Amino acid sequence: MYEWSDTDLMFRDALRGFIDKEVKPHVDKLESGELPPFEIIRKMYSTFGMDEMATEALEKSFAKEEAKERGEALPESGEKSSGFSGAGSMGVILNSEIAGVSLGLVASMGVSIGLTAGTLRSRGTLAQKKRWLPGLVTMEKVGAWAITEPDSGSDAFGGMKSYVRRDGEDYILNGQKTFITNGPYADVTIVYAKLDEGDASVDRRDRKVLGFVLDKGMEGFTQSAPFKKMGMNSSPTGELFFDNVRITKDRLLGETENPAKGDGKESAKESFAAERIGIASLALGIINECQRLSIEYAKNRKLWGKEIAQFQLIQLKLAEMEVARLNVQNMVFNAIERTAAGDKVTLAEASAMKLYSSRAATEVAMEAVQLFGGNGYMAEYKVEQLARDAKSLMIYAGSNEIQVTHIAKGLLAK
Repeated sequence: MYEWSDTDLMFRDALRGFIDKEVKPHVDKLESGELPPFEIIRKMYSTFGMDEMATEALEKSFAKEEAKERGEALPESGEKSSGFSGAGSMGVILNSEIAGVSLGLVASMGVSIGLTAGTLRSRGTLAQKKRWLPGLVTMEKVGAWAITEPDSGSDAFGGMKSYVRRDGEDYILNGQKTFITNGPYADVTIVYAKLDEGDASVDRRDRKVLGFVLDKGMEGFTQSAPFKKMGMNSSPTGELFFDNVRITKDRLLGETENPAKGDGKESAKESFAAERIGIASLALGIINECQRLSIEYAKNRKLWGKEIAQFQLIQLKLAEMEVARLNVQNMVFNAIERTAAGDKVTLAEASAMKLYSSRAATEVAMEAVQLFGGNGYMAEYKVEQLARDAKSLMIYAGSNEIQVTHIAKGLLAK
């Protein structure tokens, strides 16, 4: 049975100290959008040495790839990751602890480190990794990952209208993306677009999808101001516009259109699975905080001369929160163990984790609001924010309705 190690618990306690000192005092400014989350994330990386560890690990990775390109045989190093990766135990603790205080902050960090840098790690050439990863892995540079469009939503590939056309050795990009986390401030953005080869007989839905790496300030590339949202407000979300953006081939992800190496659909699907596994960690953080606040409130709030914790209906709410907490925590523990063992979590399994955990977090948060009564509906009480944030998990990383499709496909393919 998996349990948090002593090292995990020491890190958790230190992280909670950092959150109390560096995050909680700024929550109002984060939630209003007045304060973007990036400087706080960078300070956290510096405080825990995560920037130095990321840089050291990246340099070792580059050295291995260079040796491989030279044809040198490499011995098994036996090295393990630092544990701060999204599916590692420390990464889960990091995500869940911050999610209970400021979900948007961890969402912005996850998209920059997990999706943007992760896609470059898995699909980029060595030259592309050296060009963009050093700034991304330390959060010196902010990353965004752009696939969603106004008319596509869950039909991300089929409904995609953004397109590129070849122009000699270059590509010309046109189109629009929306609901892009970090979009307003991103320094580096990975964009997916359909390849238009001028053949009208090829259905637009069936055209090849390619990925490209764009830098802030490129001619024809516009980043909107942040949207106003229901929840996850500490994470800036916006639109991206592409008006005849000229893209050189060195920005084509993998520098090839070969489906075996550069296919954008496969690249995106890999990222979908990682993102959906991460949702369970965020859900766990929200559930933990809702339960903690509810227990505290139930012990202190009195009605008819009794603590409301003595009422069976209140006890039922707390008990159901505990059931949800245990179920989601076990899902997260399973993912940690399998990742450490090199056992890949499938897209269908990741979708199941996302579907269940986001539902559980939303139900727990809404029950916490109900337990608090009129106070729970007031912004002064934390459960109001948690309820708004939890709801976003049912839409974020692919709506829950599309998760059902992926789960069913996985079952029927057996």
